[in-house]
Amino acid sequence: MRLLKTMMLGVGVATALGCTATEPADSIAFANTIKIYPSDSPEVVAAKAAHVIPTPQQARAMDREFIAFVHFGPNTFSRREWGTGFEDPKDFTLENLDTDQWAKSMADAGMKMVILTVKHHDGFVIWQSRYTDHGIMSSPFMNGKGDVLKSLAASARKYGLNVGIYLSPADLYQIENEKGLYGNLSKKTLRTIPRPVEGRPFESDQKFEFVVDDYNEYFLNQLFELLTEYGPIDEVWFDGAHPKRKGGQTYDYASWKKLIHTLAPNAVVFGREDVRWCGNEAGETRDTEWNVIPYKANPDTLNNFYDMTDQDLGSRARLAEGNFLHYQYPETDVSIRDGWFYRDDEHQRVRNADDVFDMYERSAGGNAVLLLNIPPNREGRFSPEDVSVLQEVGRRIRATYGTDLLAGASTKTVMLPGDKYPSTVIGLPKKVTLNRLSISESVTKTGERIEEHTLQAFIDGKWVDVASATNIGRKRILRTRDITTDSLRIRIGSSRLNPDALTVTGHYYKAGAPMLGMSRSTDGTVTLSPRSATINGHSGSTASPEALLPEYTIHYTV
Repeated sequence: MRLLKTMMLGVGVATALGCTATEPADSIAFANTIKIYPSDSPEVVAAKAAHVIPTPQQARAMDREFIAFVHFGPNTFSRREWGTGFEDPKDFTLENLDTDQWAKSMADAGMKMVILTVKHHDGFVIWQSRYTDHGIMSSPFMNGKGDVLKSLAASARKYGLNVGIYLSPADLYQIENEKGLYGNLSKKTLRTIPRPVEGRPFESDQKFEFVVDDYNEYFLNQLFELLTEYGPIDEVWFDGAHPKRKGGQTYDYASWKKLIHTLAPNAVVFGREDVRWCGNEAGETRDTEWNVIPYKANPDTLNNFYDMTDQDLGSRARLAEGNFLHYQYPETDVSIRDGWFYRDDEHQRVRNADDVFDMYERSAGGNAVLLLNIPPNREGRFSPEDVSVLQEVGRRIRATYGTDLLAGASTKTVMLPGDKYPSTVIGLPKKVTLNRLSISESVTKTGERIEEHTLQAFIDGKWVDVASATNIGRKRILRTRDITTDSLRIRIGSSRLNPDALTVTGHYYKAGAPMLGMSRSTDGTVTLSPRSATINGHSGSTASPEALLPEYTIHYTV
């Protein structure tokens, strides 16, 4: 349901990097990056922040909301989390590969894209690269003719999934191999990308020239293969982890960026200017996730990007610390299992559907994207327990968010005594019972603005506060206990500029019985209680899942 605008701001003609403190808010141009000046007042900085918007690529990527990670390679067979670079390709003993099963399981879960680790830190490649023999081409799988990315890309498109690639900048094989290119102290010279390889013509006839060293040339050649021979690529994922360094090796990201933007114009880049790490690998989310982030240097020309792990990244106080304001959304990357690679089905713990559904609501409903890793087993399939969790999560998403309980509602705005901004009243033809409200700002048009808001319901003849939160951004899901009402009201506590149009939908999540945990004290007392909805016990962004459970009485016998 689309709510009426409370105010429309004009879009000025000033350039994004040239607005000064003396210009009114309605003269600031909307842009992905906006410069701020020491003379800018706090009000002007806030107004500029409200004019920072996502690129079309970022907006499309955030709309996917729930995407898949697949870690697969030598570690799957060695049972290691981190390889060494000394792996023997013959130990990659894959016999069967069922990427259709992977893609169907992802689609069943409601995922919209899959990102494959085509090269992890060990340097082993799982596509038919022309530039190394340390990979699947030297393994017994399909007599060296196999290509996991080719198979997965075909399966993904069969099931309506976008495709992304994880290409690790770190490369232990290129470090440990005596002829390795990583940190070999080679000089930067003019190189043509791709470098021709006899007997291996390219599908694309495009050519690039970069002044780079040996390892950056190797990396660019492999990026060229990946971005031209496997269909459209919608995300390129650069991990920041480095198990080992050598020779002062640096990365020429400016060249990588030019290649990516030319060959994959719809792609976002993780770990650089488009997408940032959420700050943990546990599925935890911030209560307030601003996607307008301050930078000291211009992020559009940066070569190195650092991890952001603070709880506060985009408050007004933090904005004042920067010289540039930039839109950069987070991915909540987390594995369905303990560890990123498959080890076994007996001892490796698997997250349950409660865990994953909770993370989906907190991430997609907290101005972020959930990136869930599902590691294939040594039979080339997702294990049955993982598939069962994915199917159940998809069922819950469809059952909860497939119906808008506010369809057909009427809206009006009212100014309440003492409020700075109008409230929006949603009137329904008859009473409905709901426990989820999804609210979205028009971030692609008017940026992120709202800083505090409260949801009220008209119950027993009076307005009652039922949920509150800070910012909204692309989407905020408010989770409450069951509410039965025919009138809802959204009050805005604070905002960077006058709030613009909101999109609001209402939903009902039918919770099942709680999963129970048991503890026993030293005096023999046994306690049964609902188990935390996440492995790490994170309480959630607007309400803990435990607080939202329906009433249950727990009994046990001996």
